[in-house]
Amino acid sequence: MLKKLPVGIQTFSQIREENHLYIDKTKDACQLIKSDGKYFFLSRPRRFGKSLFIDTLHNIFEGNKKHFKDLYIYDKWDWNTSSPVIKLSFSGNRSTQELINNIYKNINFAKKNLGIECDMNDDYAMYFADLIEKTHDKYSQKIVVLIDEYDKPILDNLDQPEIAKECREIVKRLYSQLKDCDRYIKFAFLTGVSKFSRASIFSGLNMLTDISLNPKYGNICGYTQADIERFFIDYLDGVDLERLKNFYNGYYFLKDDIYNPFDILQFIVNDNVYKNYWFTTGTPTFLMKLIKNNDYFLPNLSNLRVDEKRLDSFDIENIDLETILYQSGYLTIDQAIQTPFGIEYQLKLPNIEVKQSFNDVIIKTLTNNANSNQYKIPIYEALENSNLDLFKTTLVSIFASIPYNNYTNNPIQMYEGYYASIIYVYLQSLGIEVIGEDVNNRGRIDLACKIEAKVYLIEFKVDAKNKGEALQQIKDKKYAQKYHREDNEIYLMGIEFDSAEKNIVYFEGEKY
Repeated sequence: MLKKLPVGIQTFSQIREENHLYIDKTKDACQLIKSDGKYFFLSRPRRFGKSLFIDTLHNIFEGNKKHFKDLYIYDKWDWNTSSPVIKLSFSGNRSTQELINNIYKNINFAKKNLGIECDMNDDYAMYFADLIEKTHDKYSQKIVVLIDEYDKPILDNLDQPEIAKECREIVKRLYSQLKDCDRYIKFAFLTGVSKFSRASIFSGLNMLTDISLNPKYGNICGYTQADIERFFIDYLDGVDLERLKNFYNGYYFLKDDIYNPFDILQFIVNDNVYKNYWFTTGTPTFLMKLIKNNDYFLPNLSNLRVDEKRLDSFDIENIDLETILYQSGYLTIDQAIQTPFGIEYQLKLPNIEVKQSFNDVIIKTLTNNANSNQYKIPIYEALENSNLDLFKTTLVSIFASIPYNNYTNNPIQMYEGYYASIIYVYLQSLGIEVIGEDVNNRGRIDLACKIEAKVYLIEFKVDAKNKGEALQQIKDKKYAQKYHREDNEIYLMGIEFDSAEKNIVYFEGEKY
């Protein structure tokens, strides 16, 4: 008989007591606890299993041996010892008062759970420090502090920067008590979606060890392909595992490719129907505003390299789009590249789910078109069948459908990047391979896309002086040579726009 799936359950003890399926992460937990260091931080996208891992640690430190039978750590841990645990878990707060109320709620819950007597303090930070000290005194041993979703009060307010800044200062003061109470603390572990700069949040916690990109802990959250084939195969009768992998796998934290657990569990309980389960749990409204307001050249997302520092953290006053896209799970690492100046990371959209969903939302944001499918299907058919006329007429219809007020008081129609970005997101939403600004030894082709054995090379021009400039550039620069293989069919397309017409005025396409 199949075990029940832990859908929506983040409590380790409930999963074990009710015999739900549990993918053993206690080897990672054991390795982390026994490693050098005392303060640890983990960043992972939402719905990735961070809360369950935190609760697993909680049960280990409390010595709840009965929950760990048949798991890796069972015979490798001294269950005769236990440590008092203070756990804080943050939910969304849309005001500073809500955040402060949430802090008091967390501290009061921990106080009750531990049987600690400490007076309510008007200063939330001193109240937290008092709880730590008195817990240490009652149990006559150092304590464990676990903080889940440490950054949620800030992230939930990025669309109202002043509130976000106030929330940042509140949590910064709260977390500063860890340093002040260091002599009472045995182990501390914090999780979140984003890694804010150390100066802005963790001032003074110089000993904080970030394990987010440590290959040893690359699989600390999420499911591997081996997990799918070992533990989930009986739930996936008749499922094409390669299709499943392409649709939901692809996250990479320098160890193995990873599935988001939420997707797999939802896929199974919804009768193996392919839907965008993870993506729909949080619409990236703030990200869409950031992309639109900054006229971001979206094809850059398909060929993006960033250094370690840029990937590591951001702050409210200096939000870097690529960083927040990575940390929130819309981009992931493709490969790590060692350079003479340090490590750089090639980033990518992780899988078909994110490609389709993320680009559909961008299409709606940039064009005010809520029904992108009416154009996606003919675009796909045009590329699949090498029907360049259908490709052209569909693009003309797309740009003709964009409301005039999208251009009012906005010079975006003057920029080649705007037109390239819209075509790029439509192509990406098909789930096919698309490369923006693809480099060869003669220059950069604006867009390259592949569907099966067919390659399409596309060059754009706005307000060209002479008709045919775009296609001629592809030929002059010999862009096609990079893709010339016997099994490839290569098609060249030059697309020229007029900023006054706000649409295609000249289109040339031919087989190479």
